[in-house]
Amino acid sequence: MPHSSWKARHTPKLVICLREGYGVRTFLSDLGAGLTVAVIALPLAMALGIASIPQSVADQLAAVHPWLTPPAMGLFTAVIAGAIISLLGGSRFQIGGPTAAFMPLVFGISSTHGYQGLVVATCMAGVILILLGAFRFGGVIKFVPYPVTAGFTAGIGVVILASQVKDFFGLAILTPDGKPAAIPADFIGKLSLFWDHRETFNWYSVGIALGSLLILAQMRRIAPRIPAAVVAVGLSAALVKYMGWSTTTMPIGGEHVRPLVETIGTRFGGIPSNLPVPHMPAMSLQMVRELIPSASAIAFLGAIESLLSAVVADGMTGYRHRSDQELVAQGTANIASALFFGLPATGAIARTVANIRSGGKTPVAGVLHAAFILLFMIALAPLARAVPLASLAAILVMVAWKVSELEHFRTLLKAPRADVLVLLTTFGLTVLFDLTIAVGTGILLSSILFMRRMAQVTTVTGLSEEIEEGQETQAPDPKDPGSVAERKVPKTVEVYEINGPFFFGVANNLRDALDQIEKPPKVIILRMRYVPHIDATGLNALREFHRRCIKHGTTMLLGGVHAHPLFEMVKAGMDEEIGLDNIFENLDDALRRARVLVGAAPNGDASRGPANQ
Repeated sequence: MPHSSWKARHTPKLVICLREGYGVRTFLSDLGAGLTVAVIALPLAMALGIASIPQSVADQLAAVHPWLTPPAMGLFTAVIAGAIISLLGGSRFQIGGPTAAFMPLVFGISSTHGYQGLVVATCMAGVILILLGAFRFGGVIKFVPYPVTAGFTAGIGVVILASQVKDFFGLAILTPDGKPAAIPADFIGKLSLFWDHRETFNWYSVGIALGSLLILAQMRRIAPRIPAAVVAVGLSAALVKYMGWSTTTMPIGGEHVRPLVETIGTRFGGIPSNLPVPHMPAMSLQMVRELIPSASAIAFLGAIESLLSAVVADGMTGYRHRSDQELVAQGTANIASALFFGLPATGAIARTVANIRSGGKTPVAGVLHAAFILLFMIALAPLARAVPLASLAAILVMVAWKVSELEHFRTLLKAPRADVLVLLTTFGLTVLFDLTIAVGTGILLSSILFMRRMAQVTTVTGLSEEIEEGQETQAPDPKDPGSVAERKVPKTVEVYEINGPFFFGVANNLRDALDQIEKPPKVIILRMRYVPHIDATGLNALREFHRRCIKHGTTMLLGGVHAHPLFEMVKAGMDEEIGLDNIFENLDDALRRARVLVGAAPNGDASRGPANQ
């Protein structure tokens, strides 16, 4: 690959923006946007951290690193990954960090493989993303069918919603010794456990959660520019602090008690006021093998989410992102996030849109957003202890509603039945199993249905009667080099036309059509002017049919062969098997050759030679 081409595709947008000239006015715009997005991202990062890490894993981490709490891991991700995505990314406006789409996937990996497994899977996903960008796979992501994307995003929304039932309703789910019980990763098991503990329903938590939801909904309508999540968290924290609900306890059966309202402080002790020292994960070949599906799912979801966010930003601003470099940046950011005790990260659509609407001009805004979150950690760590978990649950409930995109989901239910099948299958598998199975099955099912559609489109039909009856063009048409000048087809000649791509899904169509011929003709012509592509199975079917013709004493001629199918035939050696004298660029020439072979014309009227295209 030429160095200039590589440089053009992989130069970060930050470098390009700085080369264009970066002045004080642009910096002030980026500064304001970075501050606004940081305020939005702060409570969301903590909420996603809490929702992504199972309590059992959080307890294990706290035993080794007392400062390492789930909300802190969300903040580490926003700072480290957010800065790197903006520094190295291929979009001017992309804001990166933890996102709700990863939450069910991260929860499942942590539950099964522990936090160490999550770190290894995230690093592996980072390597996959870098390789995808380096080998120019940035544009391939757009080929993922929309029903698959809509199905798993709606499924993710449902899973997020279900995961917040515990904190939203203040359920107390404890082991016999009074410690928080492990929450199952699977959807049915989780809801069943919540239902079994429905009697621990807490009106204080519900009140905080509903109040936060009301603030989020109303502020979005009356004051959309004000960060509603910060207002909801701030007011609920102030109320809980003033009323003393986090320090007042209530019995929950036996000798166990709990606070009236759980906060970050009562459950996790708080958050650190600085970044951790990076660490290298311990890994083994066996662990790497086990985590390949999980790492692939993280990489796939990260690529989809980040490139979709970049496309949205392009649509709003008129600029164009560099998808390959964006994937490289996402991969680097995920590796760095994992090394700094963070979570998987990707481009966040909502925060990217907020960045644009707040006046962000260059990737400097994204770097400043990460810097502001770090400053908030340092300055506001003691205040974070008072944030109610019910308020953070309300934020994620609102996020789940947005992620689900119910309007798009309902619209797709009116699509063709095959697309509805893909949509519902992907949705159901995402909810009931996991994203890895859902996406793989959805893409496989879409591919099978696509091949089925193509097989239905491609036909093999007889043309002898149509030519005789004058349904084909009588005079040569300069716009159609495959037109028929002479309508007469000898009785011992059959003409069939293959219409559409000749691939493995339609190879049997040739056999089925020709099996209907009662008596083998002396010559059979296959017209291929509407065959733009032929694959190995199609070539094999053609070869088998040719051998079958030889067995019955029939000569096979090809007419109207396009350049690509002819190239594939020559490469497979079929030009020697069939003979170049039997391959023609139009049906007229093939018919002349057929008349010669059956003795219906003098030898001088044989043909004009083999196809040249």
